[in-house]
Order: sequence, then structure tokens, then C-alpha cells
Amino acid sequence: MNDKFVHLHVHTEYSLLDGLCKIDPLIKHVKENGMNALAITDHGNMYGVIEFYKKCKAAEIKPIIGMEGYICSDRKIKDRSSKYNHLILLAKDEEGYKNLMKIASIAHIEGYYYKPRFDFEILKKYHKGLICTSACGQGEIPQALFEKSYKDALMVTEKYADLFKDDFYIELQFREFSEAIKNTNSEEIKNQLIKLNDFFKKVNPLLIKLSRELGIPVVATNDAHYIKKEDAVAQDAAVCIATGKTVDDTKRLRYIDLPDYYIKTPLEMSEIFKDYPDALENTLKIADKTDLVISTLGKWFFPKIDIPKNLTDDEYLQKIIVKNLKEKFPKHYEG
Repeated sequence: MNDKFVHLHVHTEYSLLDGLCKIDPLIKHVKENGMNALAITDHGNMYGVIEFYKKCKAAEIKPIIGMEGYICSDRKIKDRSSKYNHLILLAKDEEGYKNLMKIASIAHIEGYYYKPRFDFEILKKYHKGLICTSACGQGEIPQALFEKSYKDALMVTEKYADLFKDDFYIELQFREFSEAIKNTNSEEIKNQLIKLNDFFKKVNPLLIKLSRELGIPVVATNDAHYIKKEDAVAQDAAVCIATGKTVDDTKRLRYIDLPDYYIKTPLEMSEIFKDYPDALENTLKIADKTDLVISTLGKWFFPKIDIPKNLTDDEYLQKIIVKNLKEKFPKHYEG
């Protein structure tokens, strides 16, 4: 890649009520700002990936297909004791793309409990062809650093590094809330912003320590949920709908208090990560690692059905329908 930064953590409108990036203006914005590759990492789903893939290709932007999944300790446990964390998965190739589809499908079919969840057992089974990053502040590693201990985080990090080898990265997001804290008149919001500030001040140095100690590369992201800074107002309204809040609620953390989760330019990201150029360079390395060609696009796959020679197509279809109606609805079938 010949640009300076690639966004690898991006939520489109397919992160329902938690992302506002419409794919056409998103790609246009990325291209106008000199970026030659872009990832899609919607929450728990792959609804937008084909549209994203086709339109990126048409615009000569390299599409990186991914997902920010919800990983839990056991997908079969479905009660309030079951916690989940975020995890970014990116497809390197078609094998990775197919494995990503399997993980997303299992998360919805077997693991759904408020969110489509999968566990490490599933990740281990379908990890080939995937790149993994530790995700945002809701990732398992950042949460272990903040809520537990460095030792606990070390164990979690080694677990992922052992599985993904050179395809595991520690994700860094730098947030600065001092200006927002100074400008807000709400004590409730101020306290929430202070907690967020404390979180990043504690966790980021420890993430860097983990990286240097274990030799795991760091990667810079901005966890973008909307395209431009001024879109924070609309994002705030969408989150209100999702959480059952109102925009004038002064006790909640509002996106308009921290208009930061947008598609920043390479120059903006370079300024934020000026002390960690390797984190920027690794976005390019990850983009270079990905080479996805979806070979099934534009092709039709129909089932092969052996129709008895003594029956027409219509007669055979009717026979199957009648047979299954009797089996599925024996009390209600008449005929």
C-alpha cells in the first residue's frame, strides 16, 4: 500500500443503530483522503460485506472484510452470568472469509443471547485465514487490564497469540477527553468522561507494555462509527433509539460530547500516533496481508435433484409437498 494509514475498525450502517457510515459516501470520503484500502467490521454481522466488497473494487479501494464479534466463555450459557467481549477478525483470503461466515452464523444460531456470541472453541476451529486484533476498550485484554490485573491480561494475550501467531495484533486507540470535560456543564457527563479518561490513561500504557514484552505488534485504529466529525449529532440520535434514551437526557454519555469516532485522515492519525509510528505502519502491513477474491460472486449454485423418470417436475414437487405436509402437520392435513 502506498498511503500512510488504513482504517481497520469501521462500523457501517449495518451495525444497526450503532453505525452511520453509508457505504457509498464512506468509500468516497476514504478515496478523497488518499487512503487505498478500507475495512468493514460491523458488530456481530456480515450483512454489508458484499455491497462493501463490490463498491470498494469499483472505486479501486482494497476491501478488507471483517467483523467485530462478541466472544464469550461459553456460547451455550444463556443467562445474566454470561459476559462477552469484543474481538476484531479480518479475512486474509477466501478461506478466512468462509471461516468468518461460519463464525458469524454459529454466533447467531447457537450463541445468540442479546448478542450473536461465539466462544474460543469456535474461534479455534475456524481461525485459519483470519487476522485478529484485540479490539476496543470492550476487548478481553483491555478489560482484563482495567478490571483485573496485568498478569490476567498477559494470560489472555498469550492465548490469542498462540492461536493466531503472526496474525495477532494489539489494538491501540488514543482518546483525549480533557477538552470535553472542561466544556460540559453536566456533572453526570463530566463524571462519565473522567472515568473514560482514566480508563485510557491506565490501559494504553499497559497495552504497549504487553506488546513490547511479548513481541506482539500494535496497530492503530479509531473505531469509526460515522464518516465526518459533524455526524456525531446523528450518531447520538441513533444510539438514543438503540438504548431507549432521549437526546436531552443529561445523565447519559453523548456522542456530541466526544465527536471523535469518525473516519480521520491519515494526517490526523499520524498526529495522534506520532510516538508510535509502528502502530500506523502495521495498518499498511495488515492491508498488504489481505488478498481476498470471492470466487462465488456472480455464480449460481442450484441443488442437484434426481427426478423419477415416471414423474414430471411438477408431479414430483407435488409429491414431496404432500409427503412433508403429512409429516409436519399430521393433525391439520386433509387430502
